[in-house]
Amino acid sequence: MSENSAAPGNAGPTGNIQGENVLVLIAEDAPEIADILAAYLARSGMRSVHAADGARALELHLALKPDLVLLDIQMPQVNGWQVLSQIRQRGNTPVILLTALDQDVDKLTGLRIGADDYVVKPFNPAEVVARVQAVLRRSLPREQRDERRILRVAPFIIDFDHHEAVAEIDGRSHTLVLTLTEFRLLAQLARAPRRVFSRAELLEACLPEGDTLERTVDSHVSKLRKKLEDLGIAGVPASIRGVGYRFNQGL
Repeated sequence: MSENSAAPGNAGPTGNIQGENVLVLIAEDAPEIADILAAYLARSGMRSVHAADGARALELHLALKPDLVLLDIQMPQVNGWQVLSQIRQRGNTPVILLTALDQDVDKLTGLRIGADDYVVKPFNPAEVVARVQAVLRRSLPREQRDERRILRVAPFIIDFDHHEAVAEIDGRSHTLVLTLTEFRLLAQLARAPRRVFSRAELLEACLPEGDTLERTVDSHVSKLRKKLEDLGIAGVPASIRGVGYRFNQGL
């Protein structure tokens, strides 16, 4: 994934990561591994930026202030141990080490320097995403940790833990009857309501594995929009001609 695909992120784990996508810095010199991790993070609603060497990782960490760093130890120019040490000198950004080194001494070294978790290659990328989510939850203050899984973007209240969405209309609550894909689309757009998502981005982040055609996104969006229109909610999601979709046309 291109490092230009992510705008400046939140100022570490105490920022508001409920309303905007989490930004993860993937510091990994193997592009195929970085691409897989980026795809799995995107499916969970998280943005990512890639650094192919340790020096670039430190530059991006300083410039973008990611919410979390996935850090390979065996990196060119500046190795992972040195990157982790400098990140710790700067602050408390959560760091998960990714490495082929599986000796206990290596794990203990990483934890001693300040890593929050340690994943040995080869790994299941879905497990890595789960560990990212767990580390971020632990890193949040208690009051934010308790509220993080509920997103409120008028007129919707989106419950990620229970995959439920409610629309508040004229003082009344209406539970939306959505498919999993429709829920994912609504949640993805609501996380960053001012952003325009391309069909390719929505396809990667929201649709089940096996759906490979971008026009499939149009079909799911159309069905979601019809359900919302039946409740009197017009223009959600909004079509942006030649680009893709945004949460609301009026933003």
